[in-house]
Amino acid sequence: MSDPKDLLLDAALPHVAFDGWTEATFNAALADSGIDGAVARAICPRGAVDLAVAYHHRGDAQMLAALKAEDLSEMRFRDRIAHAVRLRLEAAEDKEAVRRGTTLFALPHYAPDGAKLIWGTADHIWDALGDTSDDFNWYSKRMTLSGVYSATVLFWLGDTSDGHAATWAFLDRRIDNVMQIEKLKAQVNKSPALSKLMAGPNWVLGQIKPPVRFSKGDFPGSWTAPRD
Repeated sequence: MSDPKDLLLDAALPHVAFDGWTEATFNAALADSGIDGAVARAICPRGAVDLAVAYHHRGDAQMLAALKAEDLSEMRFRDRIAHAVRLRLEAAEDKEAVRRGTTLFALPHYAPDGAKLIWGTADHIWDALGDTSDDFNWYSKRMTLSGVYSATVLFWLGDTSDGHAATWAFLDRRIDNVMQIEKLKAQVNKSPALSKLMAGPNWVLGQIKPPVRFSKGDFPGSWTAPRD
């Protein structure tokens, strides 16, 4: 049996371009999907907002599947990151749905959801590429990539170039900027005087650990689709 949230999302997408991620879209999805209203409200308490979140999660899942299917061993690491971001954008086939979602999550009361989604995408990318950091670097990598991803999405939304060539060039420039910062950090660490100066702050940062991971099923109140 299909996940009712997936059915609702599929039914909602044709309406998003006209009505956005709104109650009107959610009601239209209810009518088109035939899903019981009580079930729909149980899995999407906030209506279309939760469907917008589900749409983002779907794109993340498609990106991860595409990454898993490819051999990236011959790529430089910075190119793997760029490729992952590109796959994530290409997974968002409906640009208008993304545009409407960007508008929704720019609202103050939904901004925390938007920030969490972007962070989650960056986290998925780093995990897929084999990140093993267990200190402050875990946070800094995801923070930096979140910024790169956010800026690239905004550029992509307004890009009319053939094959989004301008977006991919923009993405490469942003990653080059990040790599320059990483190069500067490495030079600081190699300098005996600067290393001594930063010993205290580096020790403090070294004590910061990433959050404990939980599987989806560990959280109470989550919906699990019935099995056939």
